[in-house]
Amino acid sequence: MPLLMAICVVVGVVIGSFYANHFSGNRLNIINSGSNRLSNLLHIIDDQYVDKVDIDSLVEKVIPQILSGLDPHSVYISAAEVMAANDDLKGSFSGIGIEFTIREDTIHVQNVIANGPSERAGLLAGDKIVSVDDEPFTGKEVTNMAAMSKLKGPKNTKVKIGVMRFGHEEPLYYTITRGEIPIKSVSSTYMLDDTTGYVRIKQFGETTYLELLNALADLSVQGFENLVIDLRDNTGGYLQSAVQIVNEFLPKNKLIVYTEGRKSPRQEFRSDGHGGYQTIPLVVLINEVSASAAEIFAGAIQDNDRGTVIGRRSYGKGLVQQQLEFNDKSLIRLTIARYYTPSGRCIQKPYTMGADEDYALDLFTRYQNGEYFSQDSIKHEGPEYHTSVGRTVFGGGGITPDIFVPEDTSALTSYYKQAAQSGLILQYAYTYTDNNRQKLNEFPTSDQMENYLKRQNIVDKFATYADQHGLKRRNIMIQKSHKLLEQYLVSRIVYNMLNEDAWTQYINKDDPTVGEALRVMKDKEAFPKKPETENEDEEGEKKRVAVAKVPASCIPSRHTGTLMAVGKSLKERFAAKECC
Repeated sequence: MPLLMAICVVVGVVIGSFYANHFSGNRLNIINSGSNRLSNLLHIIDDQYVDKVDIDSLVEKVIPQILSGLDPHSVYISAAEVMAANDDLKGSFSGIGIEFTIREDTIHVQNVIANGPSERAGLLAGDKIVSVDDEPFTGKEVTNMAAMSKLKGPKNTKVKIGVMRFGHEEPLYYTITRGEIPIKSVSSTYMLDDTTGYVRIKQFGETTYLELLNALADLSVQGFENLVIDLRDNTGGYLQSAVQIVNEFLPKNKLIVYTEGRKSPRQEFRSDGHGGYQTIPLVVLINEVSASAAEIFAGAIQDNDRGTVIGRRSYGKGLVQQQLEFNDKSLIRLTIARYYTPSGRCIQKPYTMGADEDYALDLFTRYQNGEYFSQDSIKHEGPEYHTSVGRTVFGGGGITPDIFVPEDTSALTSYYKQAAQSGLILQYAYTYTDNNRQKLNEFPTSDQMENYLKRQNIVDKFATYADQHGLKRRNIMIQKSHKLLEQYLVSRIVYNMLNEDAWTQYINKDDPTVGEALRVMKDKEAFPKKPETENEDEEGEKKRVAVAKVPASCIPSRHTGTLMAVGKSLKERFAAKECC
């Protein structure tokens, strides 16, 4: 018994000394280094801080700060945000099937998804949602997050919606059974001319490959012989999806991309030779927002000399993220490797660890340096590489297109930029749509709607609206930017009334990048050729740049143009609407 008592005393002294050393007073200097230090600090705060602290909330704030010190693409996503973050890439979500926008503290139904729960229940575009489950839902509490929380939900659950509709003095009520709502990543498919098919891919998600095969099947019925794939404003998605699609266009055993990191051995992705479109003339369109998986696609086509890349230098994201989930369903996307194009290029643009602000302003810096307007202003900071036929390409900052197409600033004015940046054009376009839906319903195509709207003096009506909302009327500037203003206004009304496919067809009609793609097809220049002698190559280069520099009308209606987006995050740039 004395021996047992002695042992207990010794153990008690050891344990007491441990806790005294680690958790008493301000003895932070003896806490272990590294990860133990952070864990022990949280324990001390929870145990000794003067007020009660929500440790979970504190951790939510700390994790993003830690990840921001690594690289610009390692991020933390809270449990509440996970569903919204994954929906687009999964290809579907469970909800009522509407696109909405919030104006004057009220949800306005912008579009009702075809064959979805809301259409079957009877909701119409233009309805204003005023209650959810018999509770008023207007005012300051109406935010995008709150709206999605109320309208999205598990499949086969019900929600009661109260709406105000044009021509009705009292609310109308609909009980809607939530269902699976598809999210299309292939947003537009049509024929540019008699022989050239066009496909626009918004992102690379789980269903993109199958969507593309369906799109190509549709184009085959229409007799397409050439193909334009538009990856402008495509911010990426799943690497595997991009690899599957590239595989359709390459012969067997061609390298598509490879990844490699400190703890990630080199992994190669090669074509299997089963692709059904290995010989079709191909053009890929990119711009400064095309990123990640979109750059994998463009880089593979360019390095294998399989097609011609047209547009402006892409974003430059060459980092691979792995998704790691915590027990509470929150997750981190941690950079574990870099990806490399077939020639060996890592196209990740330079960044400094922890310097998020400089990285975020890169697009603005490019604009200031004149890169959007002149090919000569592109600065290649990486080494030279060579494609399969020996053409020179560069790493260290995005995919530089084979043919550069500048933005045209000849019609830009400070009035136009203010109108776009303030959101007044979007606001007026929706107001006009909402007030004229009955008339606009008479025009089932974008061409018919455009012809009607151009007779309505819509630019002058907008200028009056903008003047009433704080943007002083500037008649000389309005006249100079008249075409841009009209294109932007018409494009948004077309989008509001019809769909994204009609919107894409409208803005592509006068798009200089699409026009250059058609020229390449007409001249049979889609397949890059091996460089010839130095003099001949220089001559050919001068000719190519001269074609690209022909002034062409700027189409800022494509996500409101570069000038509106500079200095803003990509998330802000595409936050024009939400889906439920």
